[in-house]
Amino acid sequence: MNRGTIRIIGIDPGLRRTGWGVIESDGVRLVYVASGHLASSGETLAYRLREIYEGLSSVLASFHPAEAAVEETFVNDNARATLKLGQARGMALLAPAMKGLRGAEYPPNLIKKTVVGNGHAEKRQIQLMVSMLLPKARFSSADEADALAIAICHANHRASPAARLKEAGGGSR
Repeated sequence: MNRGTIRIIGIDPGLRRTGWGVIESDGVRLVYVASGHLASSGETLAYRLREIYEGLSSVLASFHPAEAAVEETFVNDNARATLKLGQARGMALLAPAMKGLRGAEYPPNLIKKTVVGNGHAEKRQIQLMVSMLLPKARFSSADEADALAIAICHANHRASPAARLKEAGGGSR
């Protein structure tokens, strides 16, 4: 990695599948490093959450990112599903924090707008743009593409005053 280059992991949390994507950015160029997804299959919620945490901890140990970005929870009509997703997201925030990584959170519409130019882009559009921005990227699921999009979003917004305020907890609702 060159001096001035930062390694970023993007995490797309999910209770059944959590996508992750690692990129490097020097402020101008983006380079694909790796991506994948973690499938949790534990019989209980607690075991699924443990699988997410342990899986992300292993990815962090393998790729040594300097910063992490996580997608904010999309609130839907099903409060129970939203709560469970929030718990998976908690593991996605905890794993990097336990490694001492600086992290940020981004709403889905900002991620889509940053990568595609449209805050209401569809999954296929995100995958296409991630492929264009990271030509060496090889991903087999929308979860991986979304995680790479989250990392790209962070690479583009990490130095902004609004992002720093949000990281410090000043941008919370």
